[in-house]
Amino acid sequence: MAGHSQFKNIMYRKGAQDAKRARVFAKLIRELTVATRGGISDPSMNPRLRTAVSAAKAANMPKDTMERAIKRGDGADEGENFEEIRYEGYGPGGVALIVETLTDNRNRTASDVRSAFSKFGGTLGETNSVSFQFSRVGAIRYPPEAGSADEMLEAAIEAGADECESDETGHELTCAPDDFYEVREALEKRLGTAMSAELAWKPNTTVEVNEEQAEGLFKLIDALDENDDVQKVAANFEVSGQIMERLSA
Repeated sequence: MAGHSQFKNIMYRKGAQDAKRARVFAKLIRELTVATRGGISDPSMNPRLRTAVSAAKAANMPKDTMERAIKRGDGADEGENFEEIRYEGYGPGGVALIVETLTDNRNRTASDVRSAFSKFGGTLGETNSVSFQFSRVGAIRYPPEAGSADEMLEAAIEAGADECESDETGHELTCAPDDFYEVREALEKRLGTAMSAELAWKPNTTVEVNEEQAEGLFKLIDALDENDDVQKVAANFEVSGQIMERLSA
């Protein structure tokens, strides 16, 4: 269970992205729709949909907006046919990036993603060209007040999680993808609803970037995230707190 990673800081600057409410809602609506089409419209019987509903509630999405998205996915309302496509490549400083998309036009999405990589000093690669540098995990996050580091570690072990990392910002528990929904259920029974719970890409190794590389990398990630087709971006960079402060000023 022991170990340390920069996972919370590596995925991308989630707080800054989530501030753009309309774009976040658009991405969540797509996930609600696709999750429903992939199973059934009852969250209690559809683990992926339940995860999507939890994310939508965490973003303060209105209930009627969620219900419309689920209804569309259930076939009771006409909607687009989205497909899931993953893109991989390298950004400034040799940072590996995985871009997960939901799109109704793969040609448009491929062109937009390729353009963003090219514009900001990256290189788009083939499928599986960088994913070997990551592990697919279930990631479940709780706030600091959920418990002490020891209490959270005990909860992680009992729930079947593989790892628990705690710091002043909170607790992050990770598990195998196949165990994700079962582990999340066990944790929520004991600790309540998580801040976030998702299947994610966790870097196996990290690449430290300097200020110039970080600036270009963040522009690339922001450009990708501004695309409505892009659901998530994972990257294996590591950057010092001083550089982050200067770039955020």
